[in-house]
Amino acid sequence: MALDLIKATALILALSLLQGFNSRFWGERHAARAIGSGLIFGVMCVVGMMMPITLTPGVIFDGRSAVLSMAALFGGPAVGAIAGAVAAAYRLHLGGGGALVGVGVITVSVLLGLLMRVLVRSGKVTPGFLSFLGLGVVVHVVALLFFLGLPGETAKRVFEMLALPYLLTLAPATALLGMLLLDLDERQRTGKALRDSEARMRAITEAVPDVLMVLDEDGRYLKIRAPDEKLLVADAESLSGKLMTDVLPPEKAAMFQDYVRRTLQSDSAQMLEYTLDTQGGPRVFEARARALDAPFEGRRAVVLLTRDITDRVRLEEEQRIAAIAFESQQGMMITDAYSVILRVNKAFTAITGFSAEEAIGQRTSLLASGRHDTAFYRAMWSKLHADGVWEGEIWNRRRNGEVYPERLSISAVRNADGMVTHYVAAFMDITFSKAAEDEIRRLAFYDALTGLPNRRLLSDRLGQAMASTSRTSRHGALMFIDLDDFKNVNDLLGHHNGDLLLQKAGARLRDIVRETDTVARFGGDEFVVLLADLPEHSIDAAQQAERVAEAMLAALNRPYVLDGQTRQTSASIGIAMFSGSTHSIDEMLRRADLSMYESKQRGKNRLHFFDPVMQETVTARLRLEDEIRTGLATRQFCVHYQAQVENGRGIVSAEALARWRHPEKGFIPPVQFIPVAERAGLMPALGLQVMEDALEQLARWARKPETAHLSVAINISAAQLYQSEFADSVLEAITRTGAPPGKVVLELTESILLGDVDGAIDVMQRLRARGIRFSIDDFGTGYSSLAYLQSLPINELKIDRSFVRNLPASEGNLAIVRAVVALASALGVKVIAEGVETEDERNALAGNGCQFFQGYLFARPLPADEFEGLLREDLQRTR
Repeated sequence: MALDLIKATALILALSLLQGFNSRFWGERHAARAIGSGLIFGVMCVVGMMMPITLTPGVIFDGRSAVLSMAALFGGPAVGAIAGAVAAAYRLHLGGGGALVGVGVITVSVLLGLLMRVLVRSGKVTPGFLSFLGLGVVVHVVALLFFLGLPGETAKRVFEMLALPYLLTLAPATALLGMLLLDLDERQRTGKALRDSEARMRAITEAVPDVLMVLDEDGRYLKIRAPDEKLLVADAESLSGKLMTDVLPPEKAAMFQDYVRRTLQSDSAQMLEYTLDTQGGPRVFEARARALDAPFEGRRAVVLLTRDITDRVRLEEEQRIAAIAFESQQGMMITDAYSVILRVNKAFTAITGFSAEEAIGQRTSLLASGRHDTAFYRAMWSKLHADGVWEGEIWNRRRNGEVYPERLSISAVRNADGMVTHYVAAFMDITFSKAAEDEIRRLAFYDALTGLPNRRLLSDRLGQAMASTSRTSRHGALMFIDLDDFKNVNDLLGHHNGDLLLQKAGARLRDIVRETDTVARFGGDEFVVLLADLPEHSIDAAQQAERVAEAMLAALNRPYVLDGQTRQTSASIGIAMFSGSTHSIDEMLRRADLSMYESKQRGKNRLHFFDPVMQETVTARLRLEDEIRTGLATRQFCVHYQAQVENGRGIVSAEALARWRHPEKGFIPPVQFIPVAERAGLMPALGLQVMEDALEQLARWARKPETAHLSVAINISAAQLYQSEFADSVLEAITRTGAPPGKVVLELTESILLGDVDGAIDVMQRLRARGIRFSIDDFGTGYSSLAYLQSLPINELKIDRSFVRNLPASEGNLAIVRAVVALASALGVKVIAEGVETEDERNALAGNGCQFFQGYLFARPLPADEFEGLLREDLQRTR
């Protein structure tokens, strides 16, 4: 019977090895590991109960008490509960009279194991063989006590036949099982600590930027870690396990073997500097090695850290070379960190004229030419501080005051802490090479005849302009210009006169464009003009390009004097607009060229846009100009009158406004035709026609008692005011129409008075002497100067509609109205507000001293007969 207990116990101890496999399998997954342990211990109990010692039917003995107490001790409550539940379930399944006793033994074994766990964790009991043996004795004594609950004869047989073998077998088995599990637990903790240590060491070594190698005493690569494998002679995997003699040149292998031997024989780190042909090319390294205290894979070995110092060595070599070259043909000087000159060479004196005695102790500003601004030096020092070097061309001054160009190179010298201690400057006089460079550049990029950029330089600038428009969303224009019938000049007057004409034509083109634009000659009689930085809006850009092209046509049409003969030639211009780099440079040149040929086919002496949309816009505007001319010739323009009201009196005057009654399009708004008429130079004719119609109407009103009190305000453009015959034309029209001069008010905007204030005052004084009054229109939107405003012979100020809008809610506009009224009062002139549309605006104006109004609140601009009807209604209301 004792032998059966020993066999069962041995089987349980063997099965306990599964706990080690379970711990390794689940690792850090604690919940899964606990469930697995509980099941393993439970299965061990089941196996024990499958080979029991049976005294009487239903009463069995096995090693489950030892297993369960150790399961609870080492696994904790969860493991103990799972193992106990499995064991209890199987014991109940077996049944018999001892089933309940068996479940009791199972329960108390788990509880005693948990109690032992608490004592161990609190430090009151130290885990070991004796403590485990004690637990085994207690568990199995208590288990025997449970058997006292069996019927008397059965209990007696238990104690007589099995008690002593039970205790002597299972108590030591419990201790052995505990020691086995304790060993497994300690191995697990040791393995985890080892893995954590390796992880920390791996992180430390991977953070080191140097190459790390472990070499044995024979020079064999045992371990390699490299942040960049280009620093190795081959990849790390292929090197591992090989001898240095197998992969390195013989002399390098011998050097390293000697280095390893010296390191193994020394108690301190050994240094070595060497060069090696790596996968990334020849590099210079600095190695630091130390012998390992313990054998590595059974061999004496060293750990070696090697650092790439190629850049540092190269810099040291350059400094040594610089020291040797100090007395070279280049000018050299050394300064401290504050640019105070410490040393110069003979070439310095030869180039600058300053002797060593004169230069040493002075700052480098001694050589400043004054040609560079602070931004240049700021950028130079910024790069020098950032990179440690600066190189470029600079203008300096010699001792005799002569300014000369030099090629200058400055290097910063730093100490071990990285602080700049000195600067080394080397320079050479490049006066002659600069002149030669300029000549080469001129020959390479400029036309020899005209001095204008050639095709090569234009292409470069066009590429830059296209890239710039991509960033800024602005536009550019490329113009291809061909002189019409230029061949006749060469044939009739000779090629020397043809060359002279080309030079003059190029000069005229250059005078028209801005400095930022480019005029180039492509050869023959072809010129190309590049306009950059045109407006963002495509229509505005096209119009600006068109104005420049028209100015070019006019300039090229002026006569040329060639050998005492006067010749005249026109030109054809093709324009290609661009914004961005959608098309290539050659494509843009082709477009401009095609547009130029289109100009020639349409009759020469004209311009043509490549872009169909822009061409249509320009054509439409030109068509509108022609229609305006036709309208002026056929009297399509008429005058409408808008009432001007005095507070409390009603309509006292009217403003004459031009309206265009187109025979096909109906009424065309002034906003569409006024800008076109101004640009086409048609405003004087249009203004004169409006003035004559308004004066004739004023004369008719003056002859009627009900309208005799009316004044008429007529707008005057800048083009009219500055005409030499303007005053005469006004007086002649007044005389011819019979209009009363005292009822005529000429309205001028502030901006047109900026051109020639004195000239404008002379004209106004002459007309005012005949009784004509003047009004400043849109007051406050221009650039009024009180210095000349008080000298102008004006009778009224008109507050611009932008200051009337949103009254009285807008405090800013209200303040401006008060200021204008106060200014008018000081000048002794009346104030009229235009654009009045609501009663609130009218009341706010009246409340702040403005008594004259004009706007849609009172009436829209009306034809003369409708205006008279409005006036009659107004007279009836005010009577």
